[in-house]
Amino acid sequence: MRCVVFDLDGTLIDTSADLVAAANACFRARGLGDVLDPRADAAVAVRGGRAMLREGFARTGAGGAEDVETEYPRLLEAYGAAIAVHSTPYEGAWAAVETLRSRDIAVALCTNKPEGLARRLMAEMGTAHCLPSLVGADTLPVSKPDPAPFREAVARAGADPARAMLVGDTETDLKTARAAGVPCVLVGFGPAGRSVEALAPDAVLDRFADLPDLAGRMLA
Repeated sequence: MRCVVFDLDGTLIDTSADLVAAANACFRARGLGDVLDPRADAAVAVRGGRAMLREGFARTGAGGAEDVETEYPRLLEAYGAAIAVHSTPYEGAWAAVETLRSRDIAVALCTNKPEGLARRLMAEMGTAHCLPSLVGADTLPVSKPDPAPFREAVARAGADPARAMLVGDTETDLKTARAAGVPCVLVGFGPAGRSVEALAPDAVLDRFADLPDLAGRMLA
C-alpha cells in the first residue's frame, strides 16, 4: 500500500503561538519577559523547544546550553498545560488526509514533538482519529532526520516504505526523506513560506487541496 507521512508542527497545524507561549513562560520565570514573538519567531518555534530556548537566551545573553537543558522540561510542562489554545490546522489539511484515505493511500504522522504531546494535541483538536499511526521524537531511540522514525510510521500504517513519501516544512524533513530514499514535499504556507524552495525538495505545496493528486503522481 502507498503511504503519505506528515510532519505535524508547521505542516498540518500552525502550533507556533502555543509553542512560543511556553518558551516565554520560561523566560518570564527568569525575569526576562516575553523574549519571543509568536509571529516573528514562528520559524524558530517549529524547530522545537530547545531551539526556542537557545534563541531566547542568545538574544538576552542570560543563559547558555546548561540553562536550555534546565528549562526544557519546564517548557514541555507549560506547553502541555496549554497545548491547543491558539493552534489551528492549515486550510484543507484534514480534508486532504481524508481524500488520501479514500483513494487507498495510507497516512501517518512522524514528528519531532514528543509522542505524548503530539497525541494530546491531536486529541484536544478532535483529530486523533485522522492520523492514528503516529511516531514522535521519543517513540524510538532516534528521531528525524534519522530515517528510522519515518519507516516506523509507514510500518504502523501498514504500508510499503518503498511506496511512501514525506510532507513537511523544514530541512529536517527533507533530510529525513533523503535518508529514507523517498520523495519529499515541503509546504510553502508554513512558517518558512516559499523560502523552502531553496532546499530543493521534490515539490513545494501551495495548498492542501493539491496534495491528493500530487501524491498520486509521485507514488504511481
